[in-house]
Amino acid sequence: MAKKKYRPVPRYYGFRIYAISTILFLFLVSPITGILLIKHAPDLQKYRTGDYSFNLPDSLYISPDTIAIAYSEADSNSANDPIQDTSSTFEGDSLTFIVESAPGEEMLPSEPPRENEEDRMTIHFSKVSRLWIRLLLISFFLGLAFNLPFKLYLRKKRKNKRIKEGLFKFCKKFILKTPLINAGILFIAYGITSGYMLYQLLFHGDFNEITLRFYRQFFFIMMVSSLLNIMFVYFWQKHRVHIRYLEFFFTKEELRKRIFNIKVGKIRNRLWISSAMTTFLPLLIVLFYMLISITNVYDILEGPPTEEQAQILIGKYESYFGENSINSDTGVIYVNLFDTYIMLIGTFSGIMISFFYLLLFIRWTTRDIVYPVRELLLNMQRTGRGEMESYSIVRTNDEIGELTEGYNDMSRRLKDYIKDISLINEANARFVPKQFLEYLGKDSIADIQLGDQIQKEMTVLFTDIRDFTSISEQMTPKENFNFLNNYLGYMEPVIRNNNGFVDKFMGDSIMALFPDNTEDAINAAIEMRIKLIEFNHIISQFGQAPINSGIGIHTGSLMLGIVGGEGRMEGTVISDAVNLASRLEGLTKLYGSAIIITEETLVKISDPTNYNYRFLDIVKVKGKQEAVYIFEIIDADPEDIKELKAETKDLFTTAMQAYKNKEFTQALDAFKQVVDANPSDKAAIQYILRCQKFIDLGFPDDWDGIEIYN
Repeated sequence: MAKKKYRPVPRYYGFRIYAISTILFLFLVSPITGILLIKHAPDLQKYRTGDYSFNLPDSLYISPDTIAIAYSEADSNSANDPIQDTSSTFEGDSLTFIVESAPGEEMLPSEPPRENEEDRMTIHFSKVSRLWIRLLLISFFLGLAFNLPFKLYLRKKRKNKRIKEGLFKFCKKFILKTPLINAGILFIAYGITSGYMLYQLLFHGDFNEITLRFYRQFFFIMMVSSLLNIMFVYFWQKHRVHIRYLEFFFTKEELRKRIFNIKVGKIRNRLWISSAMTTFLPLLIVLFYMLISITNVYDILEGPPTEEQAQILIGKYESYFGENSINSDTGVIYVNLFDTYIMLIGTFSGIMISFFYLLLFIRWTTRDIVYPVRELLLNMQRTGRGEMESYSIVRTNDEIGELTEGYNDMSRRLKDYIKDISLINEANARFVPKQFLEYLGKDSIADIQLGDQIQKEMTVLFTDIRDFTSISEQMTPKENFNFLNNYLGYMEPVIRNNNGFVDKFMGDSIMALFPDNTEDAINAAIEMRIKLIEFNHIISQFGQAPINSGIGIHTGSLMLGIVGGEGRMEGTVISDAVNLASRLEGLTKLYGSAIIITEETLVKISDPTNYNYRFLDIVKVKGKQEAVYIFEIIDADPEDIKELKAETKDLFTTAMQAYKNKEFTQALDAFKQVVDANPSDKAAIQYILRCQKFIDLGFPDDWDGIEIYN
């Protein structure tokens, strides 16, 4: 199984986002501002050198009488020194003077003092620029102060340094709000600047038509660029928070559910916003360039265009539009060479802006959608492989977030359900061993059917507490249960740890099966004898007399299957191997052995020299027609008895050979030597009695050395 890769702690971007957004804003505003200045330069030059119209201040009032006096004085002088032309006109609050003096006379002022309009435009533009720069610096300072804790937090986490509780609580509380707060901080610079410009447009009265036109156009591009810039900061920061930062501020348990305290959003809305940011707003800039690239005919002609000029402007469509259309008060618009360059520059600029935003927003949008879905898919695959702890992080507040949260809830329920099923299976395994189901080819106890069976060669171990009936008579039923549970609690793990399983508990008896190796059964039997010593040591502290047990082991073919009825079924083993193992356990009392095995078991041992054993007898047990060679495993005896049996093993073997050869006198002497060396050797004592009997009473003619037990 591949190990899960852990993501490294990322760096926190604060100043970088502000700086890039500012560069982007300048890239949007600077070219258009320069083009606007160049576009209005001819108008400013014309205004400076041509006819001058000015607005009368409210404090200046020129009455018709004053104007009449001016005309009278002009008429009285016309006889001697005629003036070529004297005229004055009112257009609303506007007054135009054109005065020419006679030859030789001093020229009167042809126009009142005025302020340079180009300087006025420069002053307004400078005020806006200075205000924006100051507010931007304030925004940068506030942004740095606000984002610094998050930067320190991730830096400490990246270097595995201790993080203070206050820093952690602050970062956890505000990390989800950083996109909106950062956008709001940047709004200080752009919002106040735009508001100031709007105030100037609505309430400031010193704008000339040229300045007003420039200011309106600059205000429009400022608003669009500010909106693009603020949304750029918001979505970039939101993308990083949701995709990069969340798991480092919240625990896995918290991120299994939505942590957003707002209404669930929609992917559709996100796509609409992305489309507007990448298409609609940049197209507004292109449209703006197109609007400023058109020129009115009357901006270059003093009167209506002539027929030749109209032919040049409209071409073959002159007859279609007619003379009235071309000579209307509003005139027609056209695109000159410079305007064409402006349009091309604007279109290229709009395309570049759209392409830049398109790259970023497609990247952010796809990662915001694809990354959570991919993460969810990987966790689903892990869950399918059984890794029930594979929860996904709810990173978004839309349908994908709801899907992730639903998956996490489903995964939790599935984990709890499987846990419950596992507990039930574990409980069932206490009644029906898992190995039993495996050998029947069943995955679950629910698959078992009455009559399921399989034949297999296994080693059967049968053990029993000696004289338990007399022991149990001295205890109450409750004490009997407690005693047996304590005893079986010592023995059952030994069987399980040696690759066996308990088939049945029959009172104080245990029947266990070892399907793989015969050595497993013998090793388990030896260890059970060691555990018995520990058990006796424990019960002796409570005044309980020690107990003893015998173990019989036989290897043979047996049938595993299900017996019973539809209302009650049970797994069991049917074979004479089970009966023989039980009979061998009974013989341990007669021979005074801890463990007795059959020849069939001995020959299955891969290396018999690993065990210390001796031949005991040839017997026929009840229910068995064939004689069985039985052996004693000496390794299961206490150390002192084991050493004595090991020392007398050769002498015991010699005595057994004489006994089988019907040399009972020699056998008797040899067995007596064994008993002299080891008075507790019950098997040797048993053979002494047999030899003495055969010497005194003789032996049957058909005697073959086989001892029959019924």
